[in-house]
This record gives sequence, C-alpha cells and structure tokens, in this order.
Amino acid sequence: MSLNVSPELLAKAEAGKVEQDEFLKCVADSLPFAWAMVTRLVEEMKSTDAESVQNTLVPETEEEWGQMFRMFSSDSMRNAIQEHFGVRLAFQNCCKPAVFKKDAETAYQRFVSPEAQLLNQDPTLLNC
Repeated sequence: MSLNVSPELLAKAEAGKVEQDEFLKCVADSLPFAWAMVTRLVEEMKSTDAESVQNTLVPETEEEWGQMFRMFSSDSMRNAIQEHFGVRLAFQNCCKPAVFKKDAETAYQRFVSPEAQLLNQDPTLLNC
C-alpha cells in the first residue's frame, strides 16, 4: 500500500470530495522520508536561487527507498507536490530526484535526457 489512508479520508475519496491539502497531508504523513527530502531540496533551491537542486543522499533503508519509489512513480502525488511547492520534479532513480524551477526548461531537459540517465549509473546502486 502506498499511503496510509484514514477511514474519513477514504470516505471523502469515495464521495469525490478530497481537498488538495488533505491529500498532501496524507502523502506527507505516509511518506515522511520522501516528503522531507523534497522539502529540503525546495528550501535549498530557494535559498540559493539555483534553477535546480539534485538529491545526492542515498536512502539508508528499504523503507526509505520504497517511499522514494512510491512518491515519484505516482502521477497524482507528484502533480500535487509540484503544485504545492510551485516546482517541477524529475527522477533518475530513487536516490537522485531533482527539483526545478518551473521555467528551468533547459536544466530539466538535460536532467531527463538519455545521456544524463546513462551517466547517472553507479555499480553500487544496481538494485535500486
């Protein structure tokens, strides 16, 4: 299961009435490692005025790896997070996601290119 959904939130989802902030709270509570990592990257990008920031910290546990996979593989979670923070997210693997300013198209395209993916390979991360 990707998220820990309360019975109340599930009932709202069944009725088609979930607010964005309720969904984001569920994501943040369910995936605290991944949420904290994205928050850290957004704060770092804003404080340095960089057009993008890449994560370089390898998750230490299987749970942390799983949170990264779940967050970035879900369109609904990724879209809600992008809207919430006003950024664009990209993902090469579970230890190298990145946050981009919305208008940083050149940096984004470079990060998501086949060349960047190939250059990102690391033999220590074969099972990530």
